[in-house]
Amino acid sequence: MNACAVAETVFAEFHAGGRDLRLECQWIGADRPGAPLLVFLHEGLGSVSMWKDWPLRVCEAAGCRGLVYSRYGYGLSTPRPHAEKRPADFMHIEARDVLPALLRALGVDARRDKPSLFGHSDGGSIALLYAAMHPDAVAGVVAAAPHILVEDVSVASIAQARQAYLDTDLRARLGRYHADPDSAFWGWNDIWLDPAFRRWNLDDYLSRIACPVLAIQGVDDEYGTLAQIRGIRRLAPQTELLELPDCGHSAHKDQPARVIQAVAGFVGGLAQPR
Repeated sequence: MNACAVAETVFAEFHAGGRDLRLECQWIGADRPGAPLLVFLHEGLGSVSMWKDWPLRVCEAAGCRGLVYSRYGYGLSTPRPHAEKRPADFMHIEARDVLPALLRALGVDARRDKPSLFGHSDGGSIALLYAAMHPDAVAGVVAAAPHILVEDVSVASIAQARQAYLDTDLRARLGRYHADPDSAFWGWNDIWLDPAFRRWNLDDYLSRIACPVLAIQGVDDEYGTLAQIRGIRRLAPQTELLELPDCGHSAHKDQPARVIQAVAGFVGGLAQPR
């Protein structure tokens, strides 16, 4: 086992987004301070533990350090009060305020040691927003199944998830990964099904992204069409696309080896002249 295979869990405490936060974090390869840093941003129902060993495998393949964290309301992080509704710009707040504050709290100088970001689904959208808002504090972005607009297929699948949460054992299964599964589920589900959220999009931000981008999506993604990643390249033409056949919304689960290879190659290429 090499040095990058060491994972260490810590909690970061800081104030951001109008509240005091205590976020669950996991360092991978913390004993390699000179290695490039890859920050993992989870999906709308994700957490540190839901990634399982996939970030560790990526970091081993790419020869980098990793930072995995559970956002507010997820995993073992500060839970969202059940009466609190997420605002429509919750992903913007995460990218503008919370992620920079988290990096500072963990002693990461993002302008000096520019991290790369790997974001899945909502996490992919946050990664793109961060790159647009903090262009001098990011080396590159991998956006896997990101959302840049709200599509009918997204709303339909999220509505199905709501029914599954009410009628099946989905709540119990999410309880394996979240201290408060209701905090995680309803915080995600309610805002995505709010009619006002249908107008949400990233059109005003994508053209501001200056760093390299790798956008990955399964052809059979049940939460979005290929218009999502193709729209990124339309506004950020430096974007490389990886469209995976026989693959759904979670490419890192459906085709882990292919995605690890792509991410490792992308991260390794960031150190090379372009």
